[in-house]
Amino acid sequence: MINGEIPCHTIHEDGQFLSFLDIRPINPGHALVIPKKEVDYIFDVDDALLGGMMVFAKKVARAIEQEVDCRRVGMMVAGLEVPHAHIHLVPIRAIADLNFANAKPAESGDLAALAQKIRARM
Repeated sequence: MINGEIPCHTIHEDGQFLSFLDIRPINPGHALVIPKKEVDYIFDVDDALLGGMMVFAKKVARAIEQEVDCRRVGMMVAGLEVPHAHIHLVPIRAIADLNFANAKPAESGDLAALAQKIRARM
């Protein structure tokens, strides 16, 4: 995704980070934030990069909140799904919404339209 080899529905990108919609969202607007530097485990990310990742995630979360009906955007780090550090940003109404068992595949067209609307809020 970072090199454009795998397609994704990008929300925001800068020199260090990339955010895109999850193709199996827990709720509409579920996004991932990743560092462009390859690091497997979130707690192996150096302090400065991890701090920057959180600031980047905050900007993305604010844009998601403006576009998706939710009480808040929850944040999760599980770290087992793929060997690349990432943060899940999930629009939620209740704590129970932070549950991967609720994830369902989304249509690419729906993801593209939602990504465009969230990008417009950035």
